[in-house]
Amino acid sequence: MHKVESRTGPPAPRNGPAVHDHPSSPASWRIALPHSAAAVPVARALVRTALAELEHTADGDTAELLTAELVANAVEHTAGGSPIELVVELLPTSCQVEVHDPDPSPPGDLTRPGMEPPDPWQEHGRGLLLIRALSSSCGHRPTGAGKAVWFRLPAIPAQRGPAE
Repeated sequence: MHKVESRTGPPAPRNGPAVHDHPSSPASWRIALPHSAAAVPVARALVRTALAELEHTADGDTAELLTAELVANAVEHTAGGSPIELVVELLPTSCQVEVHDPDPSPPGDLTRPGMEPPDPWQEHGRGLLLIRALSSSCGHRPTGAGKAVWFRLPAIPAQRGPAE
């Protein structure tokens, strides 16, 4: 797992400040994941760790759920053993999660609602619907090696306990 500090601004000192000391600077994490179902829990753990770095963060449960959907779709709907890549970017007002895979084909009807709701008796068909419904925005873009499918969640203030 690689933690990558802000892409802009001066470089941080070698033993630099924690990410939450500079909320205006984005932080991102990248990890190559195996092209197997084992990638899903690893991706969920990475998102949980990344979100724990900030005081004001996106809803962790929703981020983990949607990340699991993106990773599972990438594993299920792309061929070959090429690894997929998870990118988590934390911004002052949002969190963006991307999954890169080697297939350039768009991910179904991610950015436009399908004509028919998913069949309630089928095990599959709800992942993209969840991503559209629960994220503040989502989409896909081509990459040099395939595509990136992403979603964004707004940051919410951290809950504080009662004063003593």
